[in-house]
Amino acid sequence: MSRDTTKRPAFEPASELAQAGPRDPRMRRPVPTSMGAALVLLRVFAGIVWLIALAAQWNDLIAEQVVDIPIDPDDPAVGAALWVILAFGGVLLLFDLVMALLIYLGFNWPRIVVMVFSTLSISGTFAAWWAGDQNIALDQTLFTLALDILIMLALSSRAARDYARRNDRRLPRVPASA
Repeated sequence: MSRDTTKRPAFEPASELAQAGPRDPRMRRPVPTSMGAALVLLRVFAGIVWLIALAAQWNDLIAEQVVDIPIDPDDPAVGAALWVILAFGGVLLLFDLVMALLIYLGFNWPRIVVMVFSTLSISGTFAAWWAGDQNIALDQTLFTLALDILIMLALSSRAARDYARRNDRRLPRVPASA
C-alpha cells in the first residue's frame, strides 16, 4: 500500500476537512486512536486520585472554605455531601472509562462525546483563569488541562476519524484490491 507523500497545506477549508475518506472495514487501528483511548484512561486515573485526595482532605477543606458559618466536620450532612460528590465523580469516571473502551474499539460517537467534554473542560479552565478565579499550576490544573489538549489532538486526527468511520455505510467502500 503506497502512502501519499504530498505535503498538506497549512490551511484547509472546513468543508474539505469534514469529508471522510472511503470506508475500509479492514483498516488497522491507528496510533492516534490507541493513544486517545490511553489518554482518556489516564484522565480516569487522575480523577480517581483527585477523588481520593478530596476525601482525605475533606474536613480541612470544610473548615478552610466555610468560615462565615460554623460547620461541624463531624455533622452527618457534611459526610453525606462528601458521599454525594464521590458518587457523582465515580459515575463520571465510569462513563469516561466506558468511553475509552468504545473509542479503542473504534466507535465514532464516543470519540465525538469525549472531544466535546474535553473542549468544555479546556474552555472552562480558560474562563476560570481569565476571570482570575483559578491559577494554572502543575499540582492543580496543568496536568488535566494537558491531558484534555492531548486527547483533542489525538482524537481529532484524520487517522482517528477515518478509523472511527471505517464502517459508515454512507461512505464509498475501498476497492478490495487496495
